[in-house]
Amino acid sequence: MANVNLKVKVFNQIFLNPVIPAAGPNVGSGLMVQRAAQGGAGGLLTKTISSVAAPVPRPNMVRFGKDNLLNTELWSELSPETWLNQEYDVSLKAACDFKLPIIGSIGYTAQDLASLGPHLEHKGINIIEFSVHYLDEKLIVETAQALRNAVKIPIVAKLSLHSGDLGEIAKLLDPYVDGFTCINSFGPTLVIDIERGLSPLGSQNGYGWLSGPAIKPMAVRSVFEVARVTDKPVIGVGGVTGGEDVIEFFMAGASLVEVCTAAILKGPDVYGKIAAETAHWLETHGYNDINEIKGLYLNKFRGGQPVVTSKEQAAWVNTDKCKACSLCAKVCQFDALNAPLKQIAAVDSDKCSACGLCVSVCPFDALELKPIIL
Repeated sequence: MANVNLKVKVFNQIFLNPVIPAAGPNVGSGLMVQRAAQGGAGGLLTKTISSVAAPVPRPNMVRFGKDNLLNTELWSELSPETWLNQEYDVSLKAACDFKLPIIGSIGYTAQDLASLGPHLEHKGINIIEFSVHYLDEKLIVETAQALRNAVKIPIVAKLSLHSGDLGEIAKLLDPYVDGFTCINSFGPTLVIDIERGLSPLGSQNGYGWLSGPAIKPMAVRSVFEVARVTDKPVIGVGGVTGGEDVIEFFMAGASLVEVCTAAILKGPDVYGKIAAETAHWLETHGYNDINEIKGLYLNKFRGGQPVVTSKEQAAWVNTDKCKACSLCAKVCQFDALNAPLKQIAAVDSDKCSACGLCVSVCPFDALELKPIIL
């Protein structure tokens, strides 16, 4: 990372790299926040607390697919008093030792925020992220106003897709907040262990909230939707497992990214690993500073892009790259690709619908869409 600058200045704080924890079990205590710092996080964040400890169902987490989680976690199962008397002290010492900014997460009602916010500010927390996960659109502004009136430090609203149109919600909150985080986990969802006929989770109906790579496209879209209606920083969260995910979020307009599921499944060293992969991508693509790629997609498509409905392109095979694996032919729904095993693929451009699926499936980057030459 020596040749690439990963430092970002957000909310008047210098983050050593853009990869920080998201509020969750990965930062469920001061010791776990310390481990995030040791693992290479560019800044710190603490698990959400509320006015009382959360009655967390057990079991409350299960892996879904390779890298996703379903959880019925709530906010911290530690009381606010425990955090204020113990866990924040450990967290703040880690922030001081590693020279990192620290964000404290709180929720959920206006009364909760007005009560807890000043305590975090007094402890020395730099920034407050407040979750609106359990609020409808009518109550979101009320909670933001309550926290804004209670503290002077920057406040960041963490948005959830089920709250409504996040671009519109961002407009409503913009006068009261200093930034946004997109998005919270998605759900509720349900999986059933078909051998036992049971849910692996202990919530009332076995429901859980989905996090991990499965929600990343929704998270990237949400960052873009919010970033194009505000000039305030947006933090991207949802499915970050590697450096390329960081790049994608930054191109959509993010200023930082948060990591939760990957840290739970792979341990706290994942923060530094993702940061190193980010630097490697930037260096190999000719960039010296992560800020150079911020908003590349946002600035190009803030107002949308032209939509082409006529067929003006067709798939094209780069024969030097094609490895004759035949995967492209298997997914082509239009019989436009002829690719017998161990033979270089060929395209019938008359049959090709320019859907683009084969391009995304090819593991060797041997396919692309090119204009049809008449």
